[in-house]
Amino acid sequence: MIGYSMGSCALGQLLVAWSDRGICAVGLADTPDQLILSLQANFADHSLQNIDPVDSPYFSTVHRFIEAPSSSPPDLPLDLMGTEFQRRVWRALMEIQPGHVVTYSALAQKIGNPSAVRAVANACGANRIAILVPCHRVVRSDGATGGYRWGSARKQTLLAREATTPDH
Repeated sequence: MIGYSMGSCALGQLLVAWSDRGICAVGLADTPDQLILSLQANFADHSLQNIDPVDSPYFSTVHRFIEAPSSSPPDLPLDLMGTEFQRRVWRALMEIQPGHVVTYSALAQKIGNPSAVRAVANACGANRIAILVPCHRVVRSDGATGGYRWGSARKQTLLAREATTPDH
């Protein structure tokens, strides 16, 4: 079973979903319907239960972090559902400090596989846990922000907000 809660945040609509192992999805969208469709597609083999945000074990913490980004994300359990390669990429992403960016190439080198630039980009695209697994901090080698699962405008907003955090 996957529990989930939704509500509004500074970046649009927010969905936080969790399994018995921890948060398995944090999604951003313009409408709640977009979030539900994405959740259903990503977890088609699971039953889904909508939980009021007040009763969610994680929603308010994630919401507060989005509203007031700090230098370190909240210490929450994450259920990183993916291949071993994807999990290596996602763990490396979580080491990138707010206000900093790396290129896909640098991230591939960091995980010890410098020729896997395209695979690293695909792993970033497969990331279901927005902001807590900060794939928005990866940019193209020419410095352009590139794509983002939750929209390029949100990626640019996140990077701009992080650049102005007190610890940066």
